[in-house]
Amino acid sequence: MKVVIIEDEQHTARDLAVCIKKAEPRAEIMATLASLKEAKAFFEEGHDPDLIFSDIQLGDGLSFKLFDTIENTAPVIFCTAYDEYALQAFRAAGIDYILKPFTAKTIAGSLEKYRGLKEKFTKDHPPYGSVAQLLEDPKRNEQRSVLVYHKEKITPVRIGDIALFYLHHEMTHLLTFDQQHFYINHTLEELEKMAAGAFFRANRQFLVNRVAVKDVSQYFGRKLLINLTFSFPEKITVGKLKTTPFLSWLARS
Repeated sequence: MKVVIIEDEQHTARDLAVCIKKAEPRAEIMATLASLKEAKAFFEEGHDPDLIFSDIQLGDGLSFKLFDTIENTAPVIFCTAYDEYALQAFRAAGIDYILKPFTAKTIAGSLEKYRGLKEKFTKDHPPYGSVAQLLEDPKRNEQRSVLVYHKEKITPVRIGDIALFYLHHEMTHLLTFDQQHFYINHTLEELEKMAAGAFFRANRQFLVNRVAVKDVSQYFGRKLLINLTFSFPEKITVGKLKTTPFLSWLARS
């Protein structure tokens, strides 16, 4: 595994390299780059790492500018002291977002995530930079169904046809993509397990299908607002503690 570190604080870069080598002894630290200018020159020479660890706020600008200007197919793990850049990070081929001060365990977890993603790839998958990889067979959930109760009848509805599950008056409901509402005799916790990665538990009230997510935007209190592909009367937000796993899920889907 060839790794590049982009970090302008020498002691942080050194600690990061130590943590990487501890978690992955075979890792090769190709370069430690301290600025956008230095990093741009490095990549323009044609170097092709397997993985990049990058700070965001560098002395000569934000590292996002670098990834906007170079042809990069390597996944990026962002390490920063600021959590307000999470959304931009996952738009810039980010697969993880680590807040400083990091620990050896944190770095090991990110490397494990990288290895897990890498194993899912085949030659037919697009590069990491496109953030378009499917980690599961999309037909898997399309084929499964849940039972709904409607007009004294019990009817199966395919999970792939369901846009979201939600709680209303402590009862679980679902909304299909063709705007049908049904009551369902399952908890959101049970449904989250049944959906197996195709849905994300945005908050206590909502479990959202990836296909229903049009995009996301910043919201008050460092939350994210999920914008759906259809009109829905309630705002669906993701709390700041779930921002990183949500964006990671969104990028993988």
